[in-house]
Amino acid sequence: MEDEHMMSIPKDPLSRDELSGDALRAFFNLAASWELSELQQRALLGGPPDASYEAWARGAHEHIDDDVLIRISYLLGIYKALHILLPDPVQADGWIRRPNMAPMFAGNTVLEFLCRGGLSELREVRSYLDGQDAIT
Repeated sequence: MEDEHMMSIPKDPLSRDELSGDALRAFFNLAASWELSELQQRALLGGPPDASYEAWARGAHEHIDDDVLIRISYLLGIYKALHILLPDPVQADGWIRRPNMAPMFAGNTVLEFLCRGGLSELREVRSYLDGQDAIT
């Protein structure tokens, strides 16, 4: 099933390594903006092995697998959508930590929803935000 939000992932090694580095740098910048704990970062990245996560956190941006690239793509889309819908950066970055009464979140925070889920939860939040004219 093709998803309109999915990024195109290059297959050649040089492009793939460059994309891996760019994606991980963007993810760790997003993690800093959202003030994510290491546990939250690992959950959002799909629970990578300790050695991989630690290498990425140190700045080693070797080739990462498709699942991680797709997760980062969704997260960056969520980040971008929030900053479009909520032009105040503090509000945009804080939205994921506020309880949300939308049925899919059931009063939990969006971050809790994302951290306990997989790709489908990332896709759902991205689609949810894309369908909003404004959020609170």
